[in-house]
Amino acid sequence: MEERAKRGFNLQWQMLAGFLVGLVAGLIAYATQRDAAWVEFVTTYVTQPIGQIFLRLLFMLVIPLLFSALVVGISEMQELRSLKRIGLRTLAYTVIVSSIAVAVSLATVNLLKPGAGVDRAAAATMLEQSAGRAGEIVKTGAEQPSGIDAFISIVPNNLVEAMGTNSAILSVMFFALFFGIGLLLTDTPNSRVLQRGFEGLFDVTMRLIMIVIKLAPIAVACFMFNLAALFGWDLLIRLSAYVGVVLLALAIQMFVVFPALLATLGRKSPIAFFRETQEASLMAFSTASSNATLPTALRVAETKLKLPTKVSRFVLTVGATANQNGTAMFEGVTVLFLAQFFGIDLSIGQQLMVMLVCILGGIGTAGVPAGSLPVVALILAMVGIDPQAIALVLGVDRFLDMCRTTLNVIGDLVAAQVISAAESDEVAASA
Repeated sequence: MEERAKRGFNLQWQMLAGFLVGLVAGLIAYATQRDAAWVEFVTTYVTQPIGQIFLRLLFMLVIPLLFSALVVGISEMQELRSLKRIGLRTLAYTVIVSSIAVAVSLATVNLLKPGAGVDRAAAATMLEQSAGRAGEIVKTGAEQPSGIDAFISIVPNNLVEAMGTNSAILSVMFFALFFGIGLLLTDTPNSRVLQRGFEGLFDVTMRLIMIVIKLAPIAVACFMFNLAALFGWDLLIRLSAYVGVVLLALAIQMFVVFPALLATLGRKSPIAFFRETQEASLMAFSTASSNATLPTALRVAETKLKLPTKVSRFVLTVGATANQNGTAMFEGVTVLFLAQFFGIDLSIGQQLMVMLVCILGGIGTAGVPAGSLPVVALILAMVGIDPQAIALVLGVDRFLDMCRTTLNVIGDLVAAQVISAAESDEVAASA
């Protein structure tokens, strides 16, 4: 696991290098030869095709990745049968706190609008060019269902059709959750074989995703050249504002929401909690991997927080894949920031859809560095934003990944503290 985290760290440095190379070359083209024929030739026949191939590879794999991750994540909760009360409380806590996290992030980005103020003509030009080359990858916001139709469309009437439409990702997630519950409730030899098949699909898809992500440094350089050549220095200003908003949203969840939960539901001093969990925080920040930090989090919960082993092991193991508050917040802020950057107005209904996908996407997001990038790209396509716009954030993703992973791990420990406190009350009441 440590070796995987180290490889992820090296990849992030390569992505940063690609980001800087593309940015500098694009700014030079913007400042000196913005309308030169060679710039148009390079963007049309080199950088744009490379970027689109990278995106298509991601989209080719992200549906099987999300589907298998959700099915396996739900079906593996076999302990719900023996730990019904703990399991139900953990699921309820995860949904509620994840909803609060995404609501905080959406409110922050709507209030501060870090993506507003760019050249709308340039943004419109880029969207038109990308839509023409990307074909069905990019959908317009007007094509999405709204109102009661959006709610009804969550339940798919044709799974194959839903899988072939990026805008129907929520329908695919609904079926995956439904199917996972079915596997959880069906304990037969054949169902166990089927579950192992989905586990194999997840393993294979994750391996292919990691191979594709190795191409990200080249794709990032191409994306940033296109963006910098079109938007110039305005790109850096908006990017700095974006980083600030992400950190603010994460800070609100970490230092306002979590202490409130600890003081009221967890009956634990927030100051003492953060002091006792600092080892897990440092491990999460350095590795940017919830999975790599899980052993440390388990040890901290048992030796520092003195939580019941039965509760902490279940909550932290499930939380490492399903209770990713920081990842959900990052995805929400990123989608709305890019919508503002490209001048795409998302309705309240569309933002609620983004919120739902971010919450569910937390279950299907791999707990490894850069694991959320395929999910973000898919959400962008769902709401009508050019997926190649994800290049804006890839250069700073390593630092933000470290920060949101820290929030993920601390959020899991907060959940373990709250569930443990509730369990102690239940035991005391029944005694």
